[in-house]
Parts: sequence; C-alpha cells; structure tokens
Amino acid sequence: MSRPGPYAGQRVALLTQHGKERVIAPVLDPGLGCTVQLVSGFDTDLLGTFTREIPREGTQVEAARRKARQGMALSGLPLGLASEGSFGPDPFTGMFPWNVEVLVWIDDAQGLEVVGVAQGPARNGHVHSNAWADIEAFAQREGFPRQQLVIRPDDEDGPPLHKGVADWALLRRGFDEALAQSRQGRVFVEHDLRAFAHPERMARIGQAAQDLLQRLRSVCPACGAPGFGVSHREPGLPCADCGSPTSSYRSEVWRCPCCAHQTDRPRTDRLTAEPAHCGQCNP
Repeated sequence: MSRPGPYAGQRVALLTQHGKERVIAPVLDPGLGCTVQLVSGFDTDLLGTFTREIPREGTQVEAARRKARQGMALSGLPLGLASEGSFGPDPFTGMFPWNVEVLVWIDDAQGLEVVGVAQGPARNGHVHSNAWADIEAFAQREGFPRQQLVIRPDDEDGPPLHKGVADWALLRRGFDEALAQSRQGRVFVEHDLRAFAHPERMARIGQAAQDLLQRLRSVCPACGAPGFGVSHREPGLPCADCGSPTSSYRSEVWRCPCCAHQTDRPRTDRLTAEPAHCGQCNP
C-alpha cells in the first residue's frame, strides 16, 4: 500500500467566482487526497478584468498569488491555490491567439509555493461592425452560444457593455441596444474570456491542475519537500552541422521550491539541434 502524501486529508482554499473548482477539484482531490474548498466572499474581478475596466497589477503569477492569499485569509486555512489566465500572441509566430494558465499553490506550513502551468492556442477574437449579419457570422464561427460573448457600442473600450451573452435572443437584443447607443454607428463584439464563459480556457485550467499535481507529487531528493520540478531550460544544444551552441535547450534545471536544491538534467530526446536554430548556419 502506498504511503499517504503530505496533503492527504487536508483542505485547500480556492478563491474563484467563475466555476474553476469544476476542473481543479476533480484533479487534485483524488490525486493528492486533499479537499479543494471553494471560498467566496471576495470579488476577484477587483484584481483585474479581461474586458479592461480594471487592469491587472503585476505579473500573472503575482495576480494568482494575491487570489490564493485572499482565499487563505477568508478561510483561515494554511493551504491555498488560485489560477490566473492571460491571452496574447503565440510564442512561435506571433500571429495566433495564445492562452497561458497558471495555478499557484501556497503551503504556509512548509513555506513553499508551487506553480502549475498549461498553455496553447485558444479563441480570442472580435468583430467590429454595424451589420447584424457580420455579428451573426462571427458568433457562429466562434462556437456561440457555448462560447459566450461580450458586446458594447463603438469600440473595445465603449461603455456600457453586456458580458456573458449566451443565447441568440440576448445577442440580437444587445446588438440592437449597442447600435442605438453608438456614436460611431458600430458595435464591438468579442469573446467573453472568463473561465465559465470560455470552454477552451476552462479545459486548459484543468491541464494546469494536472501539471500542478505532477509537480506536487515530485519530491525533492535533498529535503523531501513536494514541488521538485523544472524551473527553466538552458539553451546551447550543439548544431548538427557545425557544432556551435544553438537556441535549442540542452538541459533542464530542476529546483526545489523549499530548500533551493537544484540539479541539471541533460536533454535525452536528442543530442544535436537542427541547423535552422543555429546562429552560425542560419544567421
């Protein structure tokens, strides 16, 4: 019989108002033997909104950490976690929308913080038009009504706005109202990026929970604390043609979040890099 992990039987505070517990608890509860406890009583939109009324302060991890700390304070628990998402251009071509989700786990008893991450392509588009046919075509293309929408007059910053638009009648009514209010005679419709309104994002939060689970199951060989995992990758894999160091990674650095013990693990899937990644062969 396997020994219980360090979090078996413990409660973990999760502050969210967007239903994220639906994809986090089914991963962490059985995986760690803990109980993810939903915490309410704080409007997390005050820490930043995707619709730009309230800008997020600091980095993505810092925002998730603030949420986790707030949940711990409200619940009185020494364990907390929270997620934070971001959208931007993809890191490869910069041409396609990309979603990054982080889950921050805080353990005050052991003095450690562990971060799970998942990322990938995701819907994040908009349409700016005065024609209902354009709005209708955009909604159909983007998976509406399962993918919910936000609608407002004029442009991306035009108030007032309607969030959580999730049926065709409401979309049409919102379009008519926004067009009547518009000074430019146009309406701006975009994806609602909140987790409960964005199925792709919700699924990626579940993937981040899986990554967090694997990290929490990985124990530091020096101090035994959970969370031993990859902190970063070191570039320098030699070019297959000329042998020069390339931008491709040559090793992974594994680090403990508690005692700072770290090891360098050379890459095993390949020994050389494609010349396309070499500054000498492909300047």
